[in-house]
Amino acid sequence: MPPLRAVWAVAGAALCCALIFLIHSHFLKEGQLAAGTCEIVTLDKDSSQPRRTIARQTARCACKKGQIAGTTRAKPACVDARIVKSKQWCEMLPCLEREGCNLLMNKSGWTCTQPGGRIKTTTVSSGIQFTN
Repeated sequence: MPPLRAVWAVAGAALCCALIFLIHSHFLKEGQLAAGTCEIVTLDKDSSQPRRTIARQTARCACKKGQIAGTTRAKPACVDARIVKSKQWCEMLPCLEREGCNLLMNKSGWTCTQPGGRIKTTTVSSGIQFTN
């Protein structure tokens, strides 16, 4: 009888997995993001200038109420909308863990200073789109 129990256990597990997949796919249609998550849509890099790389990134986010697309630890993330509205960029922790963050004078972005002194500058364009 134990082999029969094993067959039933495997069949039950397979059925549970199938049900979870169906429920998940019903609530999260193809192309939709889970609430509170982001994905990079485009990333263009230009290294034609010496000692400088210009990168432009477009992200798509499905943020929860009170949040907006931003950057945390150098990756797109949903952040408190208050941070973006007040342009206090360093509050969203945009730099990597060992880097220091400083606002640009005109609040158009921030710099991340690495321990070796290398500086990465990020400026924000207001190409924010809202979709339902």
